[in-house]
Amino acid sequence: MNYLNPIFTEKRECQDCYKCVRNCPVKAIKVEGGYASVVPELCIFCGHCVEVCPNGAKKVRDDLASARQLLTLKKSVFVSLAPSYVTEFPGVKAAQMIGALKQLGFAGVSETALGAQQVSAQAAALLQKNPNRVLASSACPTVVAFLQKHRANGAELLTGLLSPLLTHCKMLRQTFGADIGIVFIGPCIAKKLEAAQHPELLDVVLTFEDLHRWLEQEKIASGKIVETAENHFVPERSAEGAWYPVDGGMIAGMKSTCAVNDCSLMAFSGIGAIKKALDGIEEMKPDNGLFLELLACEGGCVNGPKVQRRDATVMKRHIILRAVAPSGVAFPRRPTIETPTDFAVAAVAAARYPDSQIREALRNVGKFSPDDELNCGGCGYDTCREFGIALIGQKAERAMCVTYMRQLAFKKANALIQKMPSAVVIVNDAMRVIEFNAAFVNLFAPEKTAAGNGAVSIEGMALAELMPFASLFHNVLKTGEDILDRDLRFQNTILHAAIFSIEKHGLVGGILQDITEPAVQKEQVIRRAREVIQKQLATTQQIAYLLGENAADAEITLNSIIESFSPPKPDEPKENNDWRKLYRR
Repeated sequence: MNYLNPIFTEKRECQDCYKCVRNCPVKAIKVEGGYASVVPELCIFCGHCVEVCPNGAKKVRDDLASARQLLTLKKSVFVSLAPSYVTEFPGVKAAQMIGALKQLGFAGVSETALGAQQVSAQAAALLQKNPNRVLASSACPTVVAFLQKHRANGAELLTGLLSPLLTHCKMLRQTFGADIGIVFIGPCIAKKLEAAQHPELLDVVLTFEDLHRWLEQEKIASGKIVETAENHFVPERSAEGAWYPVDGGMIAGMKSTCAVNDCSLMAFSGIGAIKKALDGIEEMKPDNGLFLELLACEGGCVNGPKVQRRDATVMKRHIILRAVAPSGVAFPRRPTIETPTDFAVAAVAAARYPDSQIREALRNVGKFSPDDELNCGGCGYDTCREFGIALIGQKAERAMCVTYMRQLAFKKANALIQKMPSAVVIVNDAMRVIEFNAAFVNLFAPEKTAAGNGAVSIEGMALAELMPFASLFHNVLKTGEDILDRDLRFQNTILHAAIFSIEKHGLVGGILQDITEPAVQKEQVIRRAREVIQKQLATTQQIAYLLGENAADAEITLNSIIESFSPPKPDEPKENNDWRKLYRR
């Protein structure tokens, strides 16, 4: 595992369920030795694997200790607070939240939405300057990672602007000094990646989950803090930037800054929806420009991976929209600052393998033709072909294929049954044969072996037609009680039988051994001799125990008699030899 990555796997807790593979939108999971780990080069840090892992094996790096340490190292540390806090802490007013954060040791609290307003203004200006381009927002770091890593030429769509968070960090350092510490608190895991990429702007990223835990540790109830005038956002309160946590919020902000054609603005949320929306986008040549607001989480940041509830989107959207001041209320605005960055990162080239290599990989899991490709999704991949590509890329293992493992288990069990020298038979609830070996046929249906030239099959025959003691199997089927040690006479042989339930009241198996064969006779004699030896040893030990106990009792009694009738020693009182002493004993 790599604790430096925002998401990692605790291998001891991973139970090879492949649920993370199934839910990862970009299949950035590698299964090796039965354990599923994140591939950082492919991961977009959406957090789906963390959310769906049934055993909690997928972990998010805990940076709470780093935040605590930053408070001791820096003279002033400010919080960049995501605007979605109003849905995460319902009923907690802004002054109360600011007061709670100050009690933790922060010098001030500022809204990330201030940076969002700057980005909206710059994005609107870019759209007007590029009437023939398709532009995609760079506000969501997960979307940026997706376009860079998994979309051919996807990085070319990005606006090239810093995200609202990084823009906000730049504003805070311009206002309060370059040496301040900045901690972002929000619902996003991917923001941790931004902190790693831009340590000169952002120091630490905490999730809302971290903040809940920190407040609980310090016994701070944010909802009970008294509102005071000094507890206000610095340097000022945000306006339309507070719409960013819901899909369409950035577009609303762009429209409020300048006149933008509605036909040139579109919003999509959720990686699945974004994938479908971008199909064919490279061929578009819009007349008036096209801006795409893309958010990785369905419904927006209010449903980020580290919120307490990833539902109730309508309610959350309503709260966000009401949190922004009514129209007509003027807010002081800072001059737009230029915050360009460079997203010219080459996308990770999708692995391409010749069809012959993919077919060879599939043959290794028992899929010899397209008809064998069930596409059941049990391995976590949508199709068997995708699974074959993952096998070639060493991201998957053959054991992930349920069909292959079932067939392999069946082959092993069948080979074991066929090689057993004893006769083996399995019958269903209708008392008909469904599995058998050659030894069973030789013993109970030798005429079929003699008459047939090909493979002998008695599958489907009634057991009563083959052996005279089928009633024993019927009794086990009905009662569910096994018969594990029964000797049966059959023709000129004696069979040692073990009849047992495989599925109670559904399947019954039987193993029958001819103990009259010389090799078996020798084995039986040895087994019986060992049983006699064990019984003799047990009897001898019991006799020795009884003799020892009786001897000890006799010794005590005789010693008492001798002591009572012996003459007293010169220095002993005479009454010590009183015969009544024996009587009292």
